[in-house]
Amino acid sequence: MSRVPDPSPAPQDDPRRTLRRQLRALRRAIPPRARDAAAHRVARHVAQAGLLIPGRRIGLFLSMAEELPTQPLIELAQQRGCTICLPRILSTRHSTMRFYDAQGDVRIGPYGIAHMTGGRPRPARELDLVFMPLVGFDGRGNRIGMGKGFYDRHFAYRLLFTHLRRPALIGIAFAVQAVTELPTAPHDVPLDAIVTESSLHWFNEADRK
Repeated sequence: MSRVPDPSPAPQDDPRRTLRRQLRALRRAIPPRARDAAAHRVARHVAQAGLLIPGRRIGLFLSMAEELPTQPLIELAQQRGCTICLPRILSTRHSTMRFYDAQGDVRIGPYGIAHMTGGRPRPARELDLVFMPLVGFDGRGNRIGMGKGFYDRHFAYRLLFTHLRRPALIGIAFAVQAVTELPTAPHDVPLDAIVTESSLHWFNEADRK
């Protein structure tokens, strides 16, 4: 039987560790006003692309301090009649998470990641779009996150069953997080699109060559 390689945390000598540190330093250096302006531009790009359709289930996340703020996009999606679903870590040992409707109180979970306490669980394929956090991305749709493998594990079925394209996976980041080419691993699940303060770009087969 085919199996997806285990997206476990990278070893100490993984070259992506150095790149991750550099990119995190770049996004931490963005001043507050530029950070807030970028967040509103991202929300505007998503709306102008026609992605905020009433009734759509949209996976998002409660951003951490150094990440591009997601609150403007969350609020705009709710105003447009979308259902917001947020991830919640189920196991740090097995790097598993699940999306739930955004209801209840906000709590800080493992690794300082905020989640909400209520809501019904949503299997991955019930979602229409998922906006994914990331540390870096390249022009081929590759991404690196914080190194724990939660998103790669959650959407690993897309590596085994390439005809299953739901939900669309959209990275959300500052433009400064772009790199020419990322080192990749067999378990990495590529993005369908990337949205930054500059634009929203859908990747195609030509991009991935």
